This record gives sequence, C-alpha cells and structure tokens, in this order.
Amino acid sequence: MDMQTYITDLCRAAKTASASLASASTAKKNAALAAMADALAADRDVILAANARDLATATDNGVPSTMLDRLRLTEARIDGICAALRELIGLADPIGSGERWVRPNGLIISRVRVPMGVVGMIYEARPNVTVDAAALCLKTGNAVVLRGGKEAIETNRALVASMKAALVQVGLDPDVLALVERTEREGVSAMLTARGLLDVVIPRGGAGLIRTVVEQARIPVIETGAGNCHLYVDETADLEMAVRVAINAKASRPSVCNAIETMLVHASVAAKFLPAFAEAAREAGVTLRGCPRTKILLPDAEEATDADWATEYNDYILAVRVVDTLGDAIAHINRYNTGHSEAIITRSREAAARFQREVDAAAVYVNASTRFTDGGEFGFGAEIGISTQKLHARGPMGLTALTTDKYLVDGVGQVR
Repeated sequence: MDMQTYITDLCRAAKTASASLASASTAKKNAALAAMADALAADRDVILAANARDLATATDNGVPSTMLDRLRLTEARIDGICAALRELIGLADPIGSGERWVRPNGLIISRVRVPMGVVGMIYEARPNVTVDAAALCLKTGNAVVLRGGKEAIETNRALVASMKAALVQVGLDPDVLALVERTEREGVSAMLTARGLLDVVIPRGGAGLIRTVVEQARIPVIETGAGNCHLYVDETADLEMAVRVAINAKASRPSVCNAIETMLVHASVAAKFLPAFAEAAREAGVTLRGCPRTKILLPDAEEATDADWATEYNDYILAVRVVDTLGDAIAHINRYNTGHSEAIITRSREAAARFQREVDAAAVYVNASTRFTDGGEFGFGAEIGISTQKLHARGPMGLTALTTDKYLVDGVGQVR
C-alpha cells in the first residue's frame, strides 16, 4: 500500500470514530483514562523492553546522550505517566461548558465548548508525548492520529497497544487512537495534506520539524516546542539564587524545550556573579560560550558567535552575554527568543514588572526557573505541547486548548 493511501485510511477511520467519542459522557471518558493508566502500569515490562530496543538502536545510530534522555523510559517515568492520567480524571471536562444570553429579539444564544474533531500529532522521540496526547484528546472528545519519531517506534507501538486495549475494555472505539506505524518521511507529508480528515495538526519538536510542518501543511497548525529560552540576572539580583536557578534551568534536563540556552548578566554584577556561576556550571558539566566581556571575566569560556544567540542547543551548553541595562536584556531576548519561556532574577519590583510587561513570550518568570513551563506543573494534568504562537492557544496546552466554540441558537420563528 502506498503511503498516501495508508495515511488516508488511518485518518478516515479516526474521523469516523470521532463522532462517537464526541458524544461520550465525562464518566465514560474518565473510565477510559483510568483503564489506560491501569493498562500501562500492568504492561510496564513489555513497554520497558520495547523502549530498551529503541534505545539500543538509537545508540548504535549515534543519537546524542541528551536526546537519548528524551527517549528513555524508566519505572519512575511510567509511574509519572500513569499519575498524570489519573490526575486528568479529576480535572473538569471543558466539553459543554460555556455561556448563554438572550438577544432583544428573543433569540437565545449559547456558546459551548466542543471537540476539534481529529488532531494530528507529529513529534520526535518522546514517548511521554504519545500518552499525553492520547489522554488529552480522549478527555476532550477528540480522535488523534500520532506520528512519533522513528527512534521511538517500538515504544510507541507498545504504549498505543496498551491504550487501545483499555479503550475496548470500556466500550469506546479504538480507532479514536491511531498510530502511524510506518516511519518513512512521506508519512509526514501525507498527514499534512489530509485536509477534511485532520482538523488541526500540532508539531512538537525542534525548530526544523516545526518549520517543515508550517511550510508544508494544508490544514491548520498550532506551533509548539522550539525553546530558545533566556535567564537575565539583574543588577539587584540575589546572586546565590541566580546561580541556583540558572543551573536548574540549564542542567536539570537540557534536552527539553523549557531549558535556558542563553544567560544575560547585568554589567554591575558580572564580576562577582560569573566566576561563582562558572564554578557551579563546571560541576554540572555545562560548557559556557561567552561574549567578549564575558571572556574577560571567564577566560576559559569558549567564544560565542552571533549564531549562538539564536541556537537551541538541547545540550549542556550555555551562551552568556554581559549587558548594560534591563532594556538591553529585553531587546536581546525579544530579538532572539522563540516566544517560549523567559526569566529574570531581581529584587526590584519595578524591574520585574517591566520585564514581564515587555518581554514577548508565552511564559515570563520572576525569580523562578523556566523549567516550570509544563502542563503538569501548571495544574493542567498534562500538555499536548507548549504553543509559541498567539492565535487560538499560547503556552502549555491543556484540555481547554483542545476545544473550540460552537454557537447554539434557539428561536421561535424569528426572521431578519
């Protein structure tokens, strides 16, 4: 079977199944989430064995260690995935919520939240996305077609098999959850042209993947993921806090999109702050690339180029630049950032307020790590991605972001 036919058949089956899911009760959807959590927990040995095969193949193919971390599942990570599913059960179902008003002519108008229909997910080798996307779409009454990275194909097959069995167990059509099991690149192009079958496509991954989807798609796209994030150490900063937060934001998990890639430091504190930070960075295994002013204070730092300011490393590398003013920091961030997450360390309420007001990003932090930009950390239970655009959704996308509006209008024969 050629790829276009394969993808069309998969999407058409999901489209057909989506109608029954859209009308499913909250209780039934929650029962499915509970069954999915139980199934994944029960099948953990099968899932971990599949993940081990993926990891071995990726290692043989020279995948960097930071990318292997994205791919890796552990007992603890599976426990976390199952806990997130159960947390979603306790969250309000947005479907059917809304508002109602009456017009002077007697028309009764209701605006209610409804499913989008069929969501296409195109993402890289992160198995947790497979479960997050499936669960969020299920709770919001959307069917989903998943196309993960080839590096995670064995893991994704095992995860989806468990979740489909759970859907059957509670009496839902398993076709509402579809996995593209063929890994040829043509599959992406086929999904991006499935107009009339997919209602929206969400890419989640690096800048290259997102650019490909945006340029080729013939259906609506919600951009997520690319994270050239910054932390600015202000002249009034608590420098011990700044070291602690910066190391967490860079080194706790450098392969994820909410890790910082550039740190900006006010010139008045650079001489005191940078040597202390460099020592902590060295202990954390972080390589520093500095501007000329940084290199005067840190001679061992590599020299940063203009390209470094625009680079999402996804690695233990951090670009460092000394700036003269808060305005200079904001200007740098707004020039190079990807609209994801930005942070300032400061004791000044005025500086904090200006930073949050003027920095153009989905999440802007004061005295906290950018690593909190996450659906679970925001109380959404999970996320299908972190939108870096401004239309429809922005920031971590939870349940409400996977719904749209429908207007229900009741009359008694009014004409215009």
